[in-house]
Amino acid sequence: MPTANAYAAPSATGDLVPVTIERRDVGPHDVLIEIKFAGICHSDIHTVRGDWGPQQYPLVPGHEIAGIVTKVGAEVTKHAIGDRVGVGCMVNSCRECANCVQGEEQYCLNGMIGTYGAIDRDGTVTQGGYSSHVVVTEDFVVTIPEGLELDVAAPLLCAGITTYSPLRHWGAGPGKKVAVVGLGGLGHMAVKLAHAMGAEVTVLSQSLKKQEDGLRLGADQYFATSDENTFKDLAGSFDLIINTVSASIDISAYLQLLALDGALVNVGAPAEPLPVNVFSLILGRRSFAGSAIGGIRETQEMLDFCAEHGLGSEIEVIPASKINDAYERVLASDVRYRFVIDTSTLG
Repeated sequence: MPTANAYAAPSATGDLVPVTIERRDVGPHDVLIEIKFAGICHSDIHTVRGDWGPQQYPLVPGHEIAGIVTKVGAEVTKHAIGDRVGVGCMVNSCRECANCVQGEEQYCLNGMIGTYGAIDRDGTVTQGGYSSHVVVTEDFVVTIPEGLELDVAAPLLCAGITTYSPLRHWGAGPGKKVAVVGLGGLGHMAVKLAHAMGAEVTVLSQSLKKQEDGLRLGADQYFATSDENTFKDLAGSFDLIINTVSASIDISAYLQLLALDGALVNVGAPAEPLPVNVFSLILGRRSFAGSAIGGIRETQEMLDFCAEHGLGSEIEVIPASKINDAYERVLASDVRYRFVIDTSTLG
């Protein structure tokens, strides 16, 4: 079996450390990818620290992967050696349930196989993108268009599709007023995408310290949620609110900002429950919903959309030796707006 250099979490509390891991042999429908860049997602931190449940260690995180195909299986038809490709949050699914058949593999009724921390088809635990190489079945590998550099494309495999999918599903576009809660790794992509789709975009952030950034990224308005007048002045304003924060917020207060038939969609995933006053829903025929990533077909659509509109993530490229520092900075909201690991520094 081939080996790969990687960084792994040895426990829920320890720093990530350099390791060597085994990758499976390239099967008939597999591709071997030399990873060039891997984004750091807040969910990586949640997962390795056990916030969303116990994990098997050592665990290599990373589900924002961009690289080059270096080997293909004998029956592969979708990718060739030298192709620029990406892998997101999942590497397989049952392919047979109603959701998979519809191209919504992320909602596989039998449980999609995550890029790391999941049980793979051979019974091993999947290991993610903080590594030099990965082997993935061709159906879960997407093409990165030539218009996108690999480093800015890597975060699109999670932050991009996680926000693109609900914007598309709930009809963001001309004539629609969209609010984005939080201007972080997810939020900054939600602003870029909603603006490119033609919607009127408002950022709702705790303070105004990123206001200049928000307007530069495409927001039409920017308000501080720490100002109680924000909730009074904007009541009933929005058709769609995308909540990107992974912390507890007053959902009922944000629901009051929706117009009739508006929807508040959570893509941030805090570990604790979010209570809702049902009258916040009833009195405006409002919806409180959630959205995961997107299926493979929609992820490819998102990448093509980003290439067409010149959209990439705002990134800070770091060497592997800075991963633990990056985790601390993510927790302190000290990144604008996504850390990306240069995997050539893995050794």
